[in-house]
Amino acid sequence: MQATPTLSADTAARAAWMRVLALAEPAALERAVQGLGPLPAHRTLRAAENGMAMVRARSGGTGAQFNLGEMSVTRCAVTLDGGIMGVSYVPGRGRRHAEQAALLDALLQRDDWRARVQAEVIEPLSRDLAERAEQRSRVAARTQVEFFTMVRGED
Repeated sequence: MQATPTLSADTAARAAWMRVLALAEPAALERAVQGLGPLPAHRTLRAAENGMAMVRARSGGTGAQFNLGEMSVTRCAVTLDGGIMGVSYVPGRGRRHAEQAALLDALLQRDDWRARVQAEVIEPLSRDLAERAEQRSRVAARTQVEFFTMVRGED
Protein backbone atom coordinates (compact mmCIF):
# COMPACT_ATOMS: atom_id res chain seq x y z
CA MET A 1 0.00 0.00 0.00
CA GLN A 2 1.28 3.43 -0.91
CA ALA A 3 1.68 5.96 1.90
CA THR A 4 -0.29 9.18 1.64
CA PRO A 5 2.09 12.15 1.47
CA THR A 6 1.54 14.80 4.11
CA LEU A 7 1.28 18.42 3.06
CA SER A 8 2.74 21.31 4.95
CA ALA A 9 0.29 24.00 6.05
CA ASP A 10 1.63 26.38 3.38
CA THR A 11 1.30 23.77 0.63
CA ALA A 12 -2.22 22.88 1.73
CA ALA A 13 -3.24 26.55 1.82
CA ARG A 14 -1.81 27.11 -1.65
CA ALA A 15 -3.58 24.02 -3.00
CA ALA A 16 -6.86 25.32 -1.55
CA TRP A 17 -6.61 28.78 -3.14
CA MET A 18 -5.43 27.34 -6.46
CA ARG A 19 -8.54 25.11 -6.48
CA VAL A 20 -10.80 28.10 -5.84
CA LEU A 21 -9.11 30.12 -8.59
CA ALA A 22 -9.29 27.25 -11.08
CA LEU A 23 -12.97 26.55 -10.45
CA ALA A 24 -14.09 30.20 -10.25
CA GLU A 25 -16.51 31.58 -12.81
CA PRO A 26 -14.37 33.59 -15.26
CA ALA A 27 -16.62 36.68 -15.03
CA ALA A 28 -16.47 36.64 -11.20
CA LEU A 29 -12.70 36.26 -11.30
CA GLU A 30 -12.43 39.19 -13.73
CA ARG A 31 -14.51 41.42 -11.41
CA ALA A 32 -12.44 40.38 -8.40
CA VAL A 33 -9.14 41.18 -10.13
CA GLN A 34 -10.48 44.54 -11.34
CA GLY A 35 -11.54 45.32 -7.76
CA LEU A 36 -7.96 45.00 -6.53
CA GLY A 37 -6.90 48.10 -8.49
CA PRO A 38 -3.29 48.55 -9.64
CA LEU A 39 -1.30 45.32 -9.42
CA PRO A 40 2.46 44.90 -9.00
CA ALA A 41 4.61 44.62 -12.10
CA HIS A 42 4.84 41.09 -13.45
CA ARG A 43 5.93 39.26 -16.58
CA THR A 44 4.80 36.10 -18.29
CA LEU A 45 7.08 33.09 -17.96
CA ARG A 46 4.80 30.75 -19.88
CA ALA A 47 1.99 32.29 -21.87
CA ALA A 48 -1.42 30.73 -21.37
CA GLU A 49 -1.64 27.65 -23.55
CA ASN A 50 -4.33 25.06 -24.08
CA GLY A 51 -3.72 21.35 -23.83
CA MET A 52 -5.27 18.09 -22.72
CA ALA A 53 -5.06 16.15 -19.48
CA MET A 54 -6.08 12.59 -18.73
CA VAL A 55 -8.78 12.32 -16.09
CA ARG A 56 -8.48 9.28 -13.84
CA ALA A 57 -11.24 7.84 -11.68
CA ARG A 58 -11.97 5.02 -9.26
CA SER A 59 -14.97 2.76 -9.47
CA GLY A 60 -17.13 3.57 -6.48
CA GLY A 61 -14.47 5.99 -5.28
CA THR A 62 -12.40 3.17 -3.79
CA GLY A 63 -11.60 0.70 -6.58
CA ALA A 64 -8.62 0.52 -8.89
CA GLN A 65 -7.90 3.65 -10.93
CA PHE A 66 -8.82 3.76 -14.60
CA ASN A 67 -8.56 6.34 -17.38
CA LEU A 68 -11.93 8.05 -17.62
CA GLY A 69 -11.10 10.33 -20.55
CA GLU A 70 -9.39 13.55 -21.53
CA MET A 71 -10.34 17.11 -20.79
CA SER A 72 -9.02 20.43 -22.05
CA VAL A 73 -6.85 22.40 -19.64
CA THR A 74 -5.16 25.80 -19.88
CA ARG A 75 -1.94 26.54 -18.01
CA CYS A 76 0.02 29.71 -17.39
CA ALA A 77 3.01 30.91 -15.34
CA VAL A 78 3.93 34.47 -14.35
CA THR A 79 6.58 36.00 -12.13
CA LEU A 80 6.48 39.15 -10.06
CA ASP A 81 9.42 41.54 -10.01
CA GLY A 82 10.53 40.10 -6.67
CA GLY A 83 10.97 36.66 -8.26
CA ILE A 84 7.84 35.02 -6.91
CA MET A 85 6.31 32.68 -9.47
CA GLY A 86 2.60 32.02 -9.81
CA VAL A 87 1.14 29.16 -11.83
CA SER A 88 -2.31 28.02 -12.79
CA TYR A 89 -4.03 25.08 -14.41
CA VAL A 90 -7.68 25.76 -15.18
CA PRO A 91 -10.27 23.50 -16.81
CA GLY A 92 -11.32 24.49 -20.30
CA ARG A 93 -9.80 26.88 -22.79
CA GLY A 94 -9.94 30.17 -20.85
CA ARG A 95 -6.62 31.86 -21.43
CA ARG A 96 -7.56 35.05 -19.56
CA HIS A 97 -8.82 32.92 -16.66
CA ALA A 98 -5.45 31.11 -16.50
CA GLU A 99 -3.48 34.37 -16.64
CA GLN A 100 -5.48 35.94 -13.81
CA ALA A 101 -5.30 32.80 -11.68
CA ALA A 102 -1.50 32.63 -12.09
CA LEU A 103 -1.12 36.30 -11.16
CA LEU A 104 -3.31 35.88 -8.08
CA ASP A 105 -1.35 32.77 -7.10
CA ALA A 106 1.83 34.86 -7.15
CA LEU A 107 0.22 37.68 -5.15
CA LEU A 108 -1.04 35.23 -2.53
CA GLN A 109 2.55 34.13 -1.95
CA ARG A 110 3.54 37.69 -1.01
CA ASP A 111 3.06 38.61 2.64
CA ASP A 112 2.01 42.18 1.79
CA TRP A 113 -0.82 41.02 -0.55
CA ARG A 114 -1.98 37.72 0.98
CA ALA A 115 -4.56 39.02 3.48
CA ARG A 116 -6.12 41.44 1.00
CA VAL A 117 -6.40 38.91 -1.84
CA GLN A 118 -7.76 36.28 0.57
CA ALA A 119 -10.44 38.68 1.84
CA GLU A 120 -11.39 40.34 -1.45
CA VAL A 121 -10.96 37.47 -3.93
CA ILE A 122 -10.58 33.98 -2.45
CA GLU A 123 -13.26 34.14 0.24
CA PRO A 124 -16.03 35.52 -2.04
CA LEU A 125 -15.11 33.08 -4.83
CA SER A 126 -15.03 30.22 -2.33
CA ARG A 127 -18.52 31.13 -1.09
CA ASP A 128 -19.74 31.29 -4.69
CA LEU A 129 -18.21 27.87 -5.39
CA ALA A 130 -19.91 26.39 -2.31
CA GLU A 131 -23.27 27.92 -3.32
CA ARG A 132 -22.98 26.45 -6.82
CA ALA A 133 -22.17 23.02 -5.35
CA GLU A 134 -25.17 23.28 -3.01
CA GLN A 135 -27.42 24.23 -5.93
CA ARG A 136 -26.21 21.24 -7.96
CA SER A 137 -26.79 19.02 -4.93
CA ARG A 138 -30.37 20.28 -4.53
CA VAL A 139 -31.09 19.66 -8.22
CA ALA A 140 -29.65 16.14 -7.98
CA ALA A 141 -31.65 15.43 -4.82
CA ARG A 142 -34.90 16.35 -6.58
CA THR A 143 -34.23 13.73 -9.25
CA GLN A 144 -33.14 10.97 -6.86
CA VAL A 145 -34.97 7.70 -7.20
CA GLU A 146 -35.08 5.19 -4.37
CA PHE A 147 -35.41 1.52 -5.24
CA PHE A 148 -36.77 -1.11 -2.93
CA THR A 149 -37.55 -4.79 -3.15
CA MET A 150 -40.68 -6.35 -1.80
CA VAL A 151 -40.20 -9.71 -0.12
CA ARG A 152 -42.29 -12.45 -1.62
CA GLY A 153 -43.97 -14.93 0.69
CA GLU A 154 -42.96 -18.04 -1.30
CA ASP A 155 -39.62 -18.50 0.42
